[in-house]
Amino acid sequence: MGLWSRFKLVFASKANKALNKAEDPREVLDYSYEKQLDLLQKVRRGVADVATSRKRIELQVQGLTKQEAKLEEQARAALAGNREDLAREALVRRSGLHTQIADLQSQLAGLQEQEEKLIVASGQLQAKVEAFRTRKETIKATYSAAEAQTKITEAFTGISSELGDVGLAVQRAEDKTAEMQARAGAMDELMASGALDDVSGTGKDNLTRELERMASDSEVEAQLASLKNELGSAEKKAIED
Repeated sequence: MGLWSRFKLVFASKANKALNKAEDPREVLDYSYEKQLDLLQKVRRGVADVATSRKRIELQVQGLTKQEAKLEEQARAALAGNREDLAREALVRRSGLHTQIADLQSQLAGLQEQEEKLIVASGQLQAKVEAFRTRKETIKATYSAAEAQTKITEAFTGISSELGDVGLAVQRAEDKTAEMQARAGAMDELMASGALDDVSGTGKDNLTRELERMASDSEVEAQLASLKNELGSAEKKAIED
């Protein structure tokens, strides 16, 4: 295969793919139905035209038949008046009219046959168009349902993917929350045990706080002893007096 042939093949395949993607079968069906309706309308116009021609010829035959009958009467009247020459002329004209009538009747028979065929063809075509319309609507409804189902499935697939991402985010948030709660609990335990520095801003460590507590206890004991001594001395003096 030559380069140009390969290029045409590739181009045709890509063009066909693009057309298939852009083609909406519902629009194609509607277009085909419109074309069939146009054809049916043309057939019906053909029936009407043939019927019009047939009616026109029938009127011509009726008119010529009347003329033929009149010429025959004129020929009888001429013979009754001893005018054989006029009678002969009337009969000659009558013969010509008879020939025309025969030709018109032949044409009329052909038109009638053609009209009948067109009527039958119109009925058959109309039946096919109606059948195609029913099938077209069924196919369109089926295609629309399939299209809607496809869109719903695609949307659901997208939602499922997003829900998966949301689930991961929720899981991460729960993990971080649990980690933060565990950390807060550990900090509370350390604070309760005194293992952490006082957060009041004094800057004292555990040893300093313990020494200060012991010093405070000693001072309290000394003051208590001093108060006891004072009370004992006062009671003793009161007894002596």
